[in-house]
Amino acid sequence: MSKVSYYTAEGLKKLKAELEHLKNVERHKASQAIGEARDKGDLSENAEYDAAKEAQGLLEMRISKMEAIVSTARIIDESQLDTSKALVLSTVRIKNTTNGMEVTYKLVAESEADLASGKISVTSPIGRGLLGKSVGDIAEVNVPNGTMNFEILEITRK
Repeated sequence: MSKVSYYTAEGLKKLKAELEHLKNVERHKASQAIGEARDKGDLSENAEYDAAKEAQGLLEMRISKMEAIVSTARIIDESQLDTSKALVLSTVRIKNTTNGMEVTYKLVAESEADLASGKISVTSPIGRGLLGKSVGDIAEVNVPNGTMNFEILEITRK
């Protein structure tokens, strides 16, 4: 049984585009590489052929995994999100209680995470710590060097 993954419409569109690229472009390149290696002679001692076959196997495995993700993906309607709690696709402004530093993150699916644009995965330590919390709550987040506490200042869906 596959687990359901939640995406924004933009994130799912990007995932589907990558899958199509793998199937229509990279698959063709992999077969060409195998054909070129096969033309170079004895297959029993042809390292280039073995490498091309292995690369094709890895590509097919990646395509299979992505097809499984797409088949169980669901789009979240951001306009229907409850802003009383931090959920997937919530934008959460938090304050580190130790140093007073404020940061804003959007909680997203793992495949859409991009720290540079302020999107963190709900499976990351901070993301897991924030899920289900309300404004005013303190989220205790276990990180490799101890525990960090974040106060939830604001939850929006922008």
